[in-house]
Amino acid sequence: MLAAPVVPAPVPWRPVFEPLVPVGGLLGIGFAAHPDTGHDLVMVVSNDGHGLFDSVTGEKIARDRDPDPDDSTPDAVPDLSCPGLGPVAGTRVRIAGLHGGGLHRTTADGWRLEVVSPAWPHDRVLLSTDGGPPHSGPHGERWWHIYHANYSELRAVGFSPSGRTLAVATSSDLTLWTRTRTRTLV
Repeated sequence: MLAAPVVPAPVPWRPVFEPLVPVGGLLGIGFAAHPDTGHDLVMVVSNDGHGLFDSVTGEKIARDRDPDPDDSTPDAVPDLSCPGLGPVAGTRVRIAGLHGGGLHRTTADGWRLEVVSPAWPHDRVLLSTDGGPPHSGPHGERWWHIYHANYSELRAVGFSPSGRTLAVATSSDLTLWTRTRTRTLV
């Protein structure tokens, strides 16, 4: 595990940003669906406000630098949510990160994520296919070490509910991968 290098996520995954988006003081992230395009949206909550990204294009589509302090962080409400913005204004988005919560660790078509820490406190994010254990079989064939959090604290790791977006959020940045469709398991 310690010797496995960070490698690109396999096809059909592609990075959304090259390589990431810096977000100082990131507290957590959550997913919503764009009501018009159906694209996965990623809401980022930080000490500097809220942002909303389209996970297919990488475009920042909304920003609120001064959210209402009564519910601007997910720990202010029991369900760890924050008010949506932009195209998802009027809804609440559940946020996973520093204050708790979680994202999907598997997809319906067999992709799986695992966070391991063989050299704690440096977390590694492993992606595997076919629903098997993340580190069985050869590295680069059945599992991939896709992220190494060696400079910031890991906040949230997971898939969107659709399974088309994979996110890694740390205290300082956001990394996203996307794919256009899901596959059917046989």
